[in-house]
Amino acid sequence: MIETTIHVAIAAVSLILTGQGAFTLYLMLYTWARPERLAKTCSPDMYRPPRLRFTALLPARHEQEVIAQTVRRVWEADYPKEFLEVAVICSHDDTETIAEAQRAADEIGHPNVRVLVFDDQPVNKQHGLNVGLRETNHEVITIFDSEDDVHPEIFQIINAVMQREGANIVQAGVQLMDYGSSWFAIHNVLEYFFWFKSRLHFHARTGMVTLGGNTVFMKRDLIESVGGWDEKCLTEDADIGIRLSVKGERISVTYDAEHATREETPPTLKSFIKQRTRWNQGFLQVLAKKDWRQFPRLSQRVFAWYTLTYPFVQAFVGLLWGVALVMMLVVELPVVLAMISLLPLYILVFQLVANLVGLFEFTKVYNMRLRVRDILVFIVGFMPYQTLLSLGALRAIYREFRGMNNWEKTEHTGAHRQHEASQPVVQTGGVRQAA
Repeated sequence: MIETTIHVAIAAVSLILTGQGAFTLYLMLYTWARPERLAKTCSPDMYRPPRLRFTALLPARHEQEVIAQTVRRVWEADYPKEFLEVAVICSHDDTETIAEAQRAADEIGHPNVRVLVFDDQPVNKQHGLNVGLRETNHEVITIFDSEDDVHPEIFQIINAVMQREGANIVQAGVQLMDYGSSWFAIHNVLEYFFWFKSRLHFHARTGMVTLGGNTVFMKRDLIESVGGWDEKCLTEDADIGIRLSVKGERISVTYDAEHATREETPPTLKSFIKQRTRWNQGFLQVLAKKDWRQFPRLSQRVFAWYTLTYPFVQAFVGLLWGVALVMMLVVELPVVLAMISLLPLYILVFQLVANLVGLFEFTKVYNMRLRVRDILVFIVGFMPYQTLLSLGALRAIYREFRGMNNWEKTEHTGAHRQHEASQPVVQTGGVRQAA
């Protein structure tokens, strides 16, 4: 009886993990299998006369190394300056970042570029965003991280997309660039590549979108209607995306590699695990808030539950690998059960192959040289990277159950800016100009 129960449990877990892995693979390839899905979201061939006014919020904390260059890049975007507002938001004790941001603002010398300083609690990104929301006034709010390299035409693109589609919320692409900076960076880069090029489009189709932390554009009145950003939630971006989706707001996605905002991977393993912990813990917080239960369709509620509970899946899979290895060495299973138990491994191999194809595509699109060494680093590091993801999930669950909700900041060094000279070879077609 005990043996039968064990066999049933092994088969059930194997089939569940196989289904979950197959669905992950489907999301990775959602637009790759149907290129027309991606084509619909590419940047417009023709721009429209500037009509929308944009406020770019740049919440910053100990970012003196990168903030000045980011302010200049946002301000120098190809858009009428009277329609553009840039606000860097800092806590009063962050004197070095304030000084660097103010230096950039003084060099620009335009009243629409400001540094906002707050002296109340909490000191985190969410609070900074709410301060920026109160102290600015243009109709469309966008967020950029302090190390972001934004495309000069990003405001032209969003102005055209919002007018063309009547959209109140648009999520544009973001891409990590420094794939050779560490052994784990190459995997982190590909996560972003598949997320913004493929998976995000499935989220938009279902009407259940966990927004990204930057390069998202939202009408100010919508943000105000839901009370701004939740200052206690570690993934304020996913949270506000869920709350706006629940209200029935359609979230449009625009993506092509050429116009994606460029960022860097965390510089150290410690930083990466902390960042992944924060994201996972934030998802658990959004899950506990239960706003997702208000989605009108069952499919939306199920997909939201699946997305927000994913940290538990990653943690479970991480713990399972050790058990599976022991069982493979010491437990004799019936042939059929042994074959079923190996199904998750086959799916994992398919995911490795898909990621490898994605690596070739990424380096081609961004005109980067792919070395044999890079391929070897990717293959050898694939399973250790899955372990890192599981560690981040386990740590998030531990912190959440212990009530540890402090913000663990990811430091930025500007490593991605060494690739500035590399330009994408893929074009979206047409001559872009104001129509």
